[in-house]
Amino acid sequence: MPEKEPFRSPLRARVYHVIFGTNTPSGKRFDVILLWAIVISVLLVLLESVPEIRSKYGRALYIAELGFTFLFTLEYAARLWSTRWPKRYALSFFGIVDLLAILPTYIGMVFVGAHSLMVIRALRLLRIFRVLKLARFVTEGSVLIKAFQASRRKITVFVLAVLTITVIFGTLMYMVETPEAGFTSIPRSIYWAVVTLTTVGYGDITPQTGLGQAIASVIMVLGYGTIAVPTAVMSAELMRSDDGSGLECTNCHFTGHLLDAKYCRNCGTLLPR
Repeated sequence: MPEKEPFRSPLRARVYHVIFGTNTPSGKRFDVILLWAIVISVLLVLLESVPEIRSKYGRALYIAELGFTFLFTLEYAARLWSTRWPKRYALSFFGIVDLLAILPTYIGMVFVGAHSLMVIRALRLLRIFRVLKLARFVTEGSVLIKAFQASRRKITVFVLAVLTITVIFGTLMYMVETPEAGFTSIPRSIYWAVVTLTTVGYGDITPQTGLGQAIASVIMVLGYGTIAVPTAVMSAELMRSDDGSGLECTNCHFTGHLLDAKYCRNCGTLLPR
């Protein structure tokens, strides 16, 4: 959020450059301290959920959590006060995350158990991209997004086919097996088919008849395809995105373009996006 006009208050300008800036030593120190505070506060929430630790140190953990919440509240208020565009910050991604990071504690004072939502503070660790100057690597995510967009229709067809298979096999197992084996309804049998097809296999429902076990064997073999097919589709699209071959000219059908090319290198036609 670059400031285009000078601050009226030197103190306000100083606070802004410390909180929002990472180019100065003080700004970087502030961000590093903030990241460590976020990590420690999230760890406290995780530890507080362990019954043995909560029974011994529950009060100390609660007091520490209140302390971190108070500090994060001051930080959020300082961000709103120091910037000339507080509404822009409040409605930004990090502004919303910063607000959500402190709300669970106050909500937990009214609704029991809501304080567990404080693990959302882990989202604030995304600031490490700014601190360590890793923002340039985020652009590589656009390659994954483009690959997913290019393969979304194939993956959608594959998912629909998998859903159809689970419904068919689930219905078959309901007809073949008995309620004593756990197949008490078609939806529960479909649940078993999904668990088996995805190779999870909880073991809470198992076929008992020979025919049921044969059908289960077929589903288990098909389960490997549920992993291989989407992986192959995404890998192919990633390779195309990496070498630019996925950009095909609608005029001459040339495909040897760079990923960020706008015009066909062969005929000059605007490439489709």
